[in-house]
Amino acid sequence: MIWRDRLRSLVDGDRFQRFIVAVIVLNAITLGLETSRWAVAEFGGLLHVVDSIALAIFVVELMLRLTAHGWRFFRDPWSVFDFVIIAIALIPAAGAFSVLRALRILRVLRLIALVPSMRGVVSALLTAVPGMASIAALLGLLIYVAAVMATQLFGAGVPERFGDLGSSLFTLFQVMTTDDWAAIAREAMAVQPLAWMFFVVYLLVSTFAVLNLFIAVVVRAMEEQIASEVKSDVAEHQRADAVAAATILAEVRALRAEIAELRAPSSPN
Repeated sequence: MIWRDRLRSLVDGDRFQRFIVAVIVLNAITLGLETSRWAVAEFGGLLHVVDSIALAIFVVELMLRLTAHGWRFFRDPWSVFDFVIIAIALIPAAGAFSVLRALRILRVLRLIALVPSMRGVVSALLTAVPGMASIAALLGLLIYVAAVMATQLFGAGVPERFGDLGSSLFTLFQVMTTDDWAAIAREAMAVQPLAWMFFVVYLLVSTFAVLNLFIAVVVRAMEEQIASEVKSDVAEHQRADAVAAATILAEVRALRAEIAELRAPSSPN
């Protein structure tokens, strides 16, 4: 239908998308201001009105996109993502659902679906999930083995840190993040002077080796995503060039035909 094509060109146009992005950013600012007691006391009514208007705009936008694309709307994962966020925002934030009021900030995540560069980053991260899961399993195994060893080695001397397996797991996770790890190591060294060897080896393996594998996997996924986008752009440009060349060739042939007709002698009456 012609009207649906026009509506689709409207909702997919750059101007409409920029308008929605501006509304999302404005709504994010108002939601942030609502966390300030001073702002709520001074401009609470205005902030509530702006929030309601933004939600109404999002609902109208979603209805327009559903009308323009029909059931094909749900074939796009990012469109489904938008639909879920708006559906959550429409749940009454009162009574038993008052906790859902905090989920209104999820509307800001719609920028991921609207900004192509953000979509590329998220797609790359999703592509890297299988490799990251394997590394996470390896890291979990490493922490578990080290926690069992630390409980047996330092449990008696530093019970508040390594008294049981749960405490050791938490402490070693803290050491892996390099959060005050030297103080933890010195507490163990006060009981066993050679404890520094355990912590240095654990820190080198967990932080400087395994965690860097996460970065390597993500960087590789980003490179593959960029390469695929470049190939797609090149293919699109090639198709556009081929269409332009074919159009020019057809016009040249038509021009030659017209010139040939003009040069041909007219038949005698």
